[in-house]
Order: sequence, then C-alpha cells, then structure tokens
Amino acid sequence: MCDAARAEDLLDWYDRHARALPWRVGPRARAEGVRPDPYRVWLSEIMLQQTTVPAVKPYFEAFTARWPTVADLAAAEDADVMAAWAGLGYYARARNLLKCARAVARDHEGIFPDSYEGLLALPGIGPYTAGAVAAIAFDRPATVVDGNVERVMARLHDEHTPLPQAKPILTEMAAALTPEARPGDYAQAVMDLGATICTPRNPACGLCPWRGACAAWEAGTMAELPKKAPKKRKPTRFGIAYLARRVDGAWLLERRPDKGLLGGMLGWPGSEWGDAPQEAPPIDAEWKTLPGEARHTFTHFHLRLTVKTALVPMDRPASRGDFIELSDFRPADLPTVMRKAFDLARGS
Repeated sequence: MCDAARAEDLLDWYDRHARALPWRVGPRARAEGVRPDPYRVWLSEIMLQQTTVPAVKPYFEAFTARWPTVADLAAAEDADVMAAWAGLGYYARARNLLKCARAVARDHEGIFPDSYEGLLALPGIGPYTAGAVAAIAFDRPATVVDGNVERVMARLHDEHTPLPQAKPILTEMAAALTPEARPGDYAQAVMDLGATICTPRNPACGLCPWRGACAAWEAGTMAELPKKAPKKRKPTRFGIAYLARRVDGAWLLERRPDKGLLGGMLGWPGSEWGDAPQEAPPIDAEWKTLPGEARHTFTHFHLRLTVKTALVPMDRPASRGDFIELSDFRPADLPTVMRKAFDLARGS
C-alpha cells in the first residue's frame, strides 16, 4: 500500500472516530470551515508534554476560562499562572508559557506565527511543539511525532531499533506518511490511533485501519514494540521540609528560584536535596519531626522528605521566606511534593 493510500485510510477512520477534546476542532467542523485557535492548540500542546489527556483537561479549561486569549495570559501575574499550574508538574513549562505568551503579544501583536520556522523562534517552543501547532492550527504539512506516533511507526514498519536511538528513524517514517492534504487532521489522527487503538498494551489490531499494512501485525511482534533501551536506575535523594505556622494561622512559605526544579513555585523552606541533608531551619523554633515521609518521584530521581513542624509567635522573624495569611493560603497552589508535605502535617 502506498503512503498516500495509508494516509487516506487513516483520515477516513479519523472522520468517524476522532476524540472530542476541549482544544480540538473536530474533522466535521473543520470541513465546514471552522479554524482552530492557535492559542488553544499551543496551550494544549505545552500542557500535554509528559502529561496525560485526562490530567490536562481540567487545567486547560480553567486556564482558558481565566485567560481566554494569549494577550490575557501575557498580562497575567507570574504568581497567578504558577499557582494555576500547580499539580501539572514540570514547572519550567509554566515559566516558558509566560515567556512565549509575552513574546507573541509584544513582538507579533498577539498573533502566533503561522509557519514552523516562525513558531520555532518563539521562547519555549521546540521542534515538536512547532510542528504540532503548525500542522494543527495552520494546516502546514509538518511532521508531528510524540510517543503515540513513535509507537505507531515502530509497529507499522516492524522497527526494532530501541528508543531513544530510534527517534530519527521513526521521525523519517512519519514524515514520509504526512500528506499535503489535511495535514492537521492527519497529525491528530495518528496521535488518536496510538492513544485509542495502537495502545502500549493489548492493541486493538482488529479495529485498526492500518492493520493490513502493518508489518508488526504480520510478524506478530506488536507487543514487543517499540523497543526501549534499559532505563537507568533512579537515585534517591533526601531532604527536610520545614512547616512553620504562626499563632494567628499564617504559614511560612518561600518562592523557589526561577531556575531549577519547581522553579518560581511557592513551597516550604527546606534543606538542599542530597544524600545526607543538613539542618537548615528558616526560623528559630522548637521543631517537631513528624513520623513518616513525603515521597515524590521526579524525572531523574526519587525524593524522600522529612517533615518538621513548629508553632511560632507573632513577633519572631524568619531568615527565609514570608508568612502567608491563612485567608490567602491555598494548598492547591503548591506543587505536588509540597502538598504531600502539607498533607502529612495536616494528618499528624
């Protein structure tokens, strides 16, 4: 089967089975002339990086209700955006989100560039996101390759080179299939195929529009693909989180530096994270060590936090951070690991 016929078969399938997503203009509406909003496409793609669709949906809907245009987001306070992002993880994405929104508002009069090259020049947009926005928002024939597409390509071609070494090979395969007609719908169709049919486990090959052209189905190797290089064992780091509460109910919090993990986020003052954390209390107090730990896993390591709490008088100064009045304190604004520490303290 030629590449054009494969693309046509997939688009026929997509026309009937496209997922309804809050950021998507479906194939029927698109055929009737409805154009996707580049802002919504871009925002969804940033949120979906290393995050699942179910997790992203409520955040996307909250963001677009509060900041319906890129100009609205560009004018937002950093702290408000970081708080709204809390829980999505990979917080550098939120900082880059603001940089990009402000660049579009300042340098492009609030209009996203409509080419891959123009999008790639914006801060915080890499090759994948530039390709996705170019294809989905502007119908450019850009190659879009996420984890779903990698899996589909590996199986379609029975490609056994392990990831990540296989990425250039799979990208070339995906590029060869990308049609000139309806490239935006096609990009979403391949991702939908991977998300709903060509799933990591128990793929529904009997429902796949590409089954007859799939080399892995012919060879019976679907479950083995894509091959992945063995993962390195994640190290474990340790730290201390200090939860100080003033007698009037205010909590001592500090904003982390912009660069690094949890950059720009509010959190509990604490020690450095390492093999043997040193005591680093932010205020003079009688600290109580809670039983248990707050545990969290980041991309490259596991973290185990000892949680210490203290009640402090009104007039005692802190060497780090600021007291946040109880009426202004929202645990939901904290990143997940900091909420875990709070939950441990609240349950003690």
